[in-house]
Amino acid sequence: MAAAVAAAPGALGALHAGGARLVAACSARLCPGLRLPSSLAGRRVGPAIWAQGWVPAAGGPAPKRGYSSEMKTEDELRVRHLEEENRGIVVLGINRAYGKNALSKNLIKMLSKAVDALKSDKKVRTIIIRSEVPGIFCAANLPVPTIAAIDGLALGGGLELALACDIRVAASSAKMGLVETKLAIIPGGGGTQRLPRAIGMSLAKELIFSARVLDGQEAKAVGLISHVLEQNQEGDAAYRKALDLAREFLPQGPVAMRVAKLAINQGMEVDLVTGLAIEEACYAQTIPTKDRLEGLLAFKEKRPPRYKGE
Repeated sequence: MAAAVAAAPGALGALHAGGARLVAACSARLCPGLRLPSSLAGRRVGPAIWAQGWVPAAGGPAPKRGYSSEMKTEDELRVRHLEEENRGIVVLGINRAYGKNALSKNLIKMLSKAVDALKSDKKVRTIIIRSEVPGIFCAANLPVPTIAAIDGLALGGGLELALACDIRVAASSAKMGLVETKLAIIPGGGGTQRLPRAIGMSLAKELIFSARVLDGQEAKAVGLISHVLEQNQEGDAAYRKALDLAREFLPQGPVAMRVAKLAINQGMEVDLVTGLAIEEACYAQTIPTKDRLEGLLAFKEKRPPRYKGE
């Protein structure tokens, strides 16, 4: 899934000898014509995907929404491009109620195909990952912001997939936990790596060793999620909050959003000196863009910018 990385002259500057510990440096394509320097090229091992998914919560049928421009990849995965004021937001809906949204080989194949298509679509600004069945969810590695909307139970692989998202929001009634040790195994979809990075090593060990399940309020208290909401009658409070956040992201420069995500993700994997070098390289990618000039012009003319992702 990673693309080749082309050199960007002068983007990094000099690094102290021995200070360039470029662990998991970027090899992901940002958008056409924008890539990180080859001096930062490296390999990132993608997460293994464990088959246990979300358990559906009790409740009525999922409410209908005003989506349009739907692309069907069979019934297990629905890719919806929102329109009008929500244009640029894409919702990935998992719909395997009969299998409790466990990640079958077929679903993984469809997710991979959808991810590849979305990665190259410059019109996509933010992606919300949720379920078409009450309380179910899935995620993927994408260059644009991803939000996990947790409205039900996320146990084992379900929580691991949520951890792969940039932002997590949940209803107070949601239940989350890495419960694999109860089955005499360990989290195998990135949980042992992403949970410590999210909440700290000691607490992550405590939760994994105990197979403890947290509700939304407890998850917020430990920093596992960013926002907690009281569940509504429709059972989609987390999704609605995710949609509000996505709308906040929409007006920002799309190239800047992708590069900012890249700088943060890669910088967190290395020492500060190297992280600052990665930031410098990413910043350099925004300077020659048409969007930057549009932003300056819009500020001068006191009007909303019209970014095109160029």
